[in-house]
Amino acid sequence: MTNKIDTLYGEVDADTFAIAKQIKLLICDVDGVFSDGLVYMGNQGEELKTFHTRDGYGVKSLMNAGIEIAIITGRQSQIVENRMKALGIELIYQGQDNKVAAYHDICQQLGIAPEQTGYIGDDLIDWPVMEKVALKVCVADGHPLLVQRANYVTTIKGGHGAVREVCDLILQARDELDVHKGLSI
Repeated sequence: MTNKIDTLYGEVDADTFAIAKQIKLLICDVDGVFSDGLVYMGNQGEELKTFHTRDGYGVKSLMNAGIEIAIITGRQSQIVENRMKALGIELIYQGQDNKVAAYHDICQQLGIAPEQTGYIGDDLIDWPVMEKVALKVCVADGHPLLVQRANYVTTIKGGHGAVREVCDLILQARDELDVHKGLSI
């Protein structure tokens, strides 16, 4: 029988909670994680996405706790660049067919070991990176294979506060949930 820890979002395996406490770098996919995965196209070809302010608050809270945030996404979008820069995220890797190479580059730049990293994904393209990190997170509405393989599945869907849930988990594991405040942007 596995020990469980009560969190804000339900029970979590004690081993996963211990892993969350060690995280120094959280890497996120964008489409289906920070956004709901829908891409809105205007008549002039302009692309629109939505981002939840709760995720922004969570990211800022983690950054205020000294935890690095990075983005690795397969698509290229100025909207993503704008949103992530507004949050203060500097490590933004877009148009990445090989997410593992980007992951290794980020870890090398920051001097962070795999056992100190987490990744939030939603689809099969994310698994090659997820299998290298300690905290493997899939959003609630992610691909069924990722849901099976992840050591944490959010209770909230991607684009609706799932990133915030993971940020809260990490801060709660560090007993710093109510210490670091973010900024809802």
